[in-house]
Amino acid sequence: MYRVWNFVTSYSLLLIAGAAVALVWANIDPHSYHAVVDYPLIQNFFIGAEHAADGHISRTLTAHFLVNDILMAFFFAMAGKEVWEAVILKNGELRGRKAMTPLIATAGGMLGPVAVYLGLAAVLGIYETVSRGWAIPTATDIAFSYLVGRIVFGAGHPAIRFLLLLAIADDAAGLIILAIFYPTGELAPVWLLLSLGAALGVYFLFNDLPRRFDRGNQLRPNSTWMRQKLSFWPYLIAACLSWYGFMRAGIHPALGLLPIVPTIPHADRPFGIFAEAEAHLKDLLNWMEHRLKYPVEIVLFLFGLFNAGVEFSAIGAPTWLVMAGLLIGKPVGIFLMGYFGARILGFGLPEGMRMPDLVVLGCVAAIGFTVALFVASVAFPGGAVQDAAKMGALFSFGAAAVAVIAGKLFRVERREF
Repeated sequence: MYRVWNFVTSYSLLLIAGAAVALVWANIDPHSYHAVVDYPLIQNFFIGAEHAADGHISRTLTAHFLVNDILMAFFFAMAGKEVWEAVILKNGELRGRKAMTPLIATAGGMLGPVAVYLGLAAVLGIYETVSRGWAIPTATDIAFSYLVGRIVFGAGHPAIRFLLLLAIADDAAGLIILAIFYPTGELAPVWLLLSLGAALGVYFLFNDLPRRFDRGNQLRPNSTWMRQKLSFWPYLIAACLSWYGFMRAGIHPALGLLPIVPTIPHADRPFGIFAEAEAHLKDLLNWMEHRLKYPVEIVLFLFGLFNAGVEFSAIGAPTWLVMAGLLIGKPVGIFLMGYFGARILGFGLPEGMRMPDLVVLGCVAAIGFTVALFVASVAFPGGAVQDAAKMGALFSFGAAAVAVIAGKLFRVERREF
């Protein structure tokens, strides 16, 4: 069983605190709230949000850009590290037959919300206005879903493991969706060569080459020297170059550190997502992840503060579309595709997990919050539609109550060990 309780509680509480402060502030004094969020830190800078001025394009580094596009890159790097471990390493949780039903259920948990969101938008006659937000309800917030899952199922229930596998796969798919469907400006793919070059260069010079020199020598002097003398600095420089390449390529720069994550020296086995045991590993990647834990907690507080400030008057059709996609589309999609994978294809469910548990798990996974809020901020320009969509992401907390009720109705047996 994964030990992620301390991780998700600390991350969740700070994120909730930031979102709560933002909601109160924006509804008491929206002018001052938006003045702070959009405050220009540096004008005519080499990084920042693009805008046209005097017939040419310039960039302004705003407080919002600093949080969403720069600092959040560290959060996505940590999420990317866990996804990479699960997929690539020999004992990764998304490898082999054991992962097939969760992966198939993940597909349902993404297709179901899209179908409900776009279908209702078409019925309401607002398809053209809101269609760019189709990916908002596909998100599953791993931290909050895990917290609610523990309440409903207990820490020892096999549905918790299933939920975490689903959330890892959901995160991976979400990163791909952000990169492909939500560019931040005019696409210039040639700039991705900078990211590729940075990743290949730092891997070959500071990871692969020292290990080649150390072959046959159990003391590994070259690799040890790199770790002790250079530490994380070569990878930080490569990360900055990769981030800049993503920004100039028009791909959301918050994803810019992902190409560097696999290049960092890593232990040959994972212990599970954010596992406490990884704190004792001496490889550079796990060392870096655990040193980033507290800074990223602060980043998530700022993310909640800078993105959840929506006036309650902004509630509108996009709010209900996002909520319907999450609260209806995701549970239905997860159950149908999970049933297809477990029963029709014969991959089965984890031992001790019933089909009704899959229904409840779908309700738990309907909490979108963090990633849904992030996607809403890039799917629509600032204004009424974006604010309404963000409110839907915030209201997805209602899935917690739905999950608790569903757990009672389907007689979920809580298991603590």
